[in-house]
Amino acid sequence: METISDIQSIIDYIKQFLLYGNAEAAQRVGYTADEQEWEQYPVVIVPNGFLGNSLVLPDMSRPQMEQRGKTLVIRTDLIYNTFFFISRAEELLNHQRDEHGRFCARYSILGYGNRLQIPIIDEYAHILMKHIELDMPAPRYSHIYLTHDIDTISQYRHLRGFLGGIYRGEMSQALQALTDLRHDPVYTFPWLIEQDAKVPTAEVIYFVKHTRGKSYDYPQYNLQGTDFQQLKNTLLKSGARLGIHSSYYGLDQGTPSSFILHPSSEESILHRSHYLRCSIDNMQALADAGVTDDFTMAFPDQAGFRLQTSRPVRWINPKTYTLTPLTLHPLTVMDCTLSNTNYMNLQTEDEAYFFCEQLFDKVRQYAGDITLLWHNSNPSGNPYHQSLYIKLLKGLRHYTKHA
Repeated sequence: METISDIQSIIDYIKQFLLYGNAEAAQRVGYTADEQEWEQYPVVIVPNGFLGNSLVLPDMSRPQMEQRGKTLVIRTDLIYNTFFFISRAEELLNHQRDEHGRFCARYSILGYGNRLQIPIIDEYAHILMKHIELDMPAPRYSHIYLTHDIDTISQYRHLRGFLGGIYRGEMSQALQALTDLRHDPVYTFPWLIEQDAKVPTAEVIYFVKHTRGKSYDYPQYNLQGTDFQQLKNTLLKSGARLGIHSSYYGLDQGTPSSFILHPSSEESILHRSHYLRCSIDNMQALADAGVTDDFTMAFPDQAGFRLQTSRPVRWINPKTYTLTPLTLHPLTVMDCTLSNTNYMNLQTEDEAYFFCEQLFDKVRQYAGDITLLWHNSNPSGNPYHQSLYIKLLKGLRHYTKHA
């Protein structure tokens, strides 16, 4: 068992998070079952007794509230519910995993109905702020991250890819790519740079493989080789930041802090796990290694609000009840989640765009962050990923221009 002070720090953090960082307002929200203390607060949340003691599924029904004099008493434990989702505690209760060891939406209580498409924690925030007479932030995108996982730089400029191209009768394309990297169909970075520049308020991040290049990490590119160094210089010149795309098999090549991607020292270390594959223990390993910001947080098989919030939040380890310095950035949409036959299997661009638009509207309503993940290899291979990305960026540009 952790000490009272550890649990109290979690409670204090969650109250402030629900109130958009307003520490003073958080003092006006009580978290107590002692009725004699209720009149001290305009709002009281009644603890269910589980936080710090045991893990149970949260009450997902509409919050139960009653007025006691001047105090609004909320009998649904919003603090515990928030802890449950931002800590990913459900993964300790449910041991179902897919073939890659991932906890998917189809196993989660969020996978039923439309729960995954509603950021319930942000709705809790709205309830609290309304009853302590605080204005919600104006609808907007607080931050836009356009992110790209560099799973491979080229299709033909490694032995297996080149031989595969010859076998498929693609000799001409393979030889052109071998002569000049820019002719390789997977080298879509100039196109991505051009598109991302159309949303000047966005922060662009490319996650670079930090792997041994075996099995699911294949193919690997040489970080010291000419191709990657050329790409790295191009991306940095465009104003993009570089992050770590850790191995499918975990942090197996030393700590991320030893992986120097940027010519100057930066305080923040950005990370995303390959295949969105990340366990509770791996998250703690990231925090211990000095990673400051993780962008893995989405279900691979269903887009939505895995953390039940659209805002970045510090991760709480549900095993140790420790508030870590690691910030989790909710991933709004990943390209292949929309189209993969094993995932959402949305057949047309219109279907995919409509779905994304609904998520974006929720993010904007609660002044959250948009984070998109588009792989560099997909624009050249999927029927609608390229045109959908252009359309989504156009919509983001429209709203930021009129914010």
